[in-house]
Parts: sequence; structure tokens; C-alpha cells
Amino acid sequence: MTIIDASLENIPQIQRIAYATWPATYGEILSEPQMHYMLATMYNTDVLKRQMEAEGHHFALAEIEGKAVGFAGYSPTPEPGLYKLDKLYVLPNIQKEGAGKSLLQYVTEQVKTAGGSRLQLNVNRFNNAKQFYEKKGFQVIREEDNDIGNGFFMNDYVMEIALQ
Repeated sequence: MTIIDASLENIPQIQRIAYATWPATYGEILSEPQMHYMLATMYNTDVLKRQMEAEGHHFALAEIEGKAVGFAGYSPTPEPGLYKLDKLYVLPNIQKEGAGKSLLQYVTEQVKTAGGSRLQLNVNRFNNAKQFYEKKGFQVIREEDNDIGNGFFMNDYVMEIALQ
């Protein structure tokens, strides 16, 4: 498995993975209209381009034999030393094979190299990924209910880890 920095040309791969992963991840958590709204809002080409070009977001792709199987997105926050893991998704058929762990390790190293001292993320309160993050050392620091528009909310745990 190889982890690479993603660029604008990788947007279609990021979108493909998101659309393949979300139904398995959120199918029993979110309504179908909310899932479609969020995918259209968060993964349209213009949004991803703006994040990469103007908003300081970085994306990494996990590849196996040249095929993208997962991605992570992360960005600095206004708080010094604090970075946000915005996205981490791995195709359902290869989950639990190390891609998520590799992506998280890659992001952690990149954040530390950039001077980050803490990494924070939001995870849906009913998402099994919470246990993955806990095993990696993240701790719940609070709960949030975020209005994302169109009458939809994200009901999340905010988790954080101090980087050594």
C-alpha cells in the first residue's frame, strides 16, 4: 500500500470513494435525503477544488497496485497547533486491512511536520469508526449538533489526540 498526496487530478478518485463508502457507513444512520445532500454539498468538484486551492486543505490517497482505495482530508484550524481531520474513508471491501491506519499515520506525520501538536475530528455519534479512533488514542472531548442546512444536522462526537 502506498500513500500519496492528492492533487486536483485526484478529485474523481476521492468522489468515487466517497460515493462508494457513504451508503455502507451511513446507510443506517442518516436518511437517504440527508446522505445525498451531504455528498452533493461536500464532494462536488468545485468544493473540493476550493478546499485544495484556497482553503489550505490537504488530501492523501491510499493506493493498492495503483488503485485508490481510501482517502483522508485534513486542514489547519485558526487555533495554533490544532489541525482537523476532516475526512477519512476506505472502500468497504478493504476495511480492516490497514488502509485507514496507514492514512491516519500519514496525516499525523504530515501534521507534526507542519508544526501541529493536536489533531481533532468529528465522528457521527452512531458511527462505528468511533472505536477505531479510540484504539488510535483519540478521546471524546465534547458532543456537537451542527446545523448543516436544508433542515439536516450532524450529531457528532468531537475527538482529539495530542501528537507526540
